[in-house]
Formats: sequence, C-alpha cells, structure tokens
Amino acid sequence: MRPSQTLSLLLWPLSAAYGGVVRLRSAMYRHDLLATRRLGGTVISVGNLTVGGTGKTPMVLWLAERLAADGHRAAILTRGYRAKAQAGTGTQTMSDEAALLQQRLGDRAQLGVGKDRFASGRALEQQGADWFILDDGFQHLALARDANIVLVDAMDPFGGGRMLPAGSLREPRGALGRADIVVITRADHAPAVEAMLRRFTQAPIFYAHTELESISRVPQMSEQLPAVDLARTQFLAFCGIGNPAAFFYDLRRWGLSVAGERTFGDHHHYTPSDMKKLERRADAAGADALICTEKDVFNLRGTEETLLPLYACRIRLVLPQADAFWSAVLTAVQRNQAVVAR
Repeated sequence: MRPSQTLSLLLWPLSAAYGGVVRLRSAMYRHDLLATRRLGGTVISVGNLTVGGTGKTPMVLWLAERLAADGHRAAILTRGYRAKAQAGTGTQTMSDEAALLQQRLGDRAQLGVGKDRFASGRALEQQGADWFILDDGFQHLALARDANIVLVDAMDPFGGGRMLPAGSLREPRGALGRADIVVITRADHAPAVEAMLRRFTQAPIFYAHTELESISRVPQMSEQLPAVDLARTQFLAFCGIGNPAAFFYDLRRWGLSVAGERTFGDHHHYTPSDMKKLERRADAAGADALICTEKDVFNLRGTEETLLPLYACRIRLVLPQADAFWSAVLTAVQRNQAVVAR
C-alpha cells in the first residue's frame, strides 16, 4: 500500500538515501566491483521495478510451461519469501508462491527455493536442469542472466514515481535500461504507458493480461462453482498479496458480484480468528461466500473450515503475441550469450 501524500513527503529523505544506495549498488555490479556469478545453463529473469504484484507468478508459470513444451529441463529459482515449515517435516519449508508453482507444474519443472539462487541453481544443474527462470530477479544482480524480462503494471507503472519508502519503486526508472523485454500487464493497449517507458528503454514491449480459469472450492480445489451459481452469488473478497487492488478490480472485470473487500499484508498467514472476522464481515455485507486468490490458499491451511463456502480464483496469463514474445526472449538469450562468449 502506497503512503499518503503527507507521509510520502515526510519519508522523502529516506527515499533519497535509499535511492543513492540502490544506484551505488547497481554501479558496483556494472563495473565488476561486486561479483556476479554465472550458472552453466540459460537464465531468464522475471522481475519488476516496484514492490507489489505485477503478474510475476503467472509469467513464471507461462515460461516454465513453454520451456517444458519445448523439451527443456527447466528449473525455477525463487527466494520463497515468508516460507513456513511443512506439516510433519520439521525442516522443509515452502512459501505460498513456491507451493503454487509446485502444484501447478508438477514434474514439468524443478524448484529451487532459497536466498542463494546461485547455490540452488548449481544443485539443480547436477540434476539435469539446463534452463532457469529467476523469479523476482531484476534486482538480484548477484546472478547473471541471459534475458531480463521486466513487468510493468498498466494501472500503476511507476509506483507513484517515488523510491521506497515514500513510494513503491525498488529502483529508479532508469534501471529499465537493463531490460531486454518489457511486458505491460493488465492491459491490451496502453499508448501513454508505452510513451513513458520509451524514455528509459528501447526494449521490445509486449502486453499481457490474466484470464479467470476457474473458481474452485477450498481446500481441495477440485470442485468448481457452476456458472449458474456464480451469477447469483455475492462474494466477500479478501487477499494477502502485493497488489490487492488489482485482485478486486479483476474480480469485477470478470463479472463477479463483490459485496465487500478485506486486505491483509502480503503473504499473510491466516488464523481461525481472521476467518471468523471475515465471516462476520460477509454477513454484515450480505455476502453468500468468501473468495480469495489461489496464492492465499496456501496460507489458509488449518483454517479452511468455514460456515460460508470458501472459494479461490485460478487464473492464467494471456500473451496475445505469444510467439513473437518467445522469439524476442530467444533473441535476447542468443545476443547476451554471444557477448559473454567474446
């Protein structure tokens, strides 16, 4: 959530200091004063300039499925932010994003979870992985990549134009100069956003949006809400993701009736108390059911038994120019690998 205008002004000195540190760090990597390590396989980075959701997880899924279809041994390198212990294992951890990727992809892609993405990648190379998707990797300059894909949300392309903590920019807009490909999400046509982007990058620009695949009953996610029931159901929508406004906007864009909304912190681990409060809010709003994102489902474990029906949205990424996009990715890989080989 972006700070208010007054708070943003008060935080401006901290943003200026943060921006200085970010620029210095980037320059140190650019001039080899900080080491960048390279895996033996091909690395495709997916990231953004801002905090919050821009559709990185759907893009990672799309890339993994494309690589698998092309016969590659693909692996995803993810930090696994706010992971928690898996029941009965004692030591193994899994974040909501990692759990979603694993469930969706199965054996079509391997998963490396940990802060040291290079170490995860080396371990997966020993198991045969030859292509890597670096999840949320634009600022992870310690690992070399062969293609930099940057996602920009058409609804909020530059996070208010201010650096953290006054705004939501992780890096200055000029960092887009490192991008090989830019994808504008949540839009099919955004000429004003394109014009702004062209001030900072000449990379090819593509568009993507999400489509609703199903609304499924939590926790099994095997029972789908029939269209006839969907049309007459009032939902209390809630989520603990980076960009909650986009989720609520999408629900209405998909034609759902939303009687109320409730936002939690990103990667929020839900408690029975949370669910009781949500049910009370739903009752007050006249809602018939609760609905959340698929990512939230993995943070609901142990709290899914609710008086009201509980559903989650399963979505997929749509790239209208999919073949041209994939061709641009491969072109960037070939170009950057040729530079390294010199």
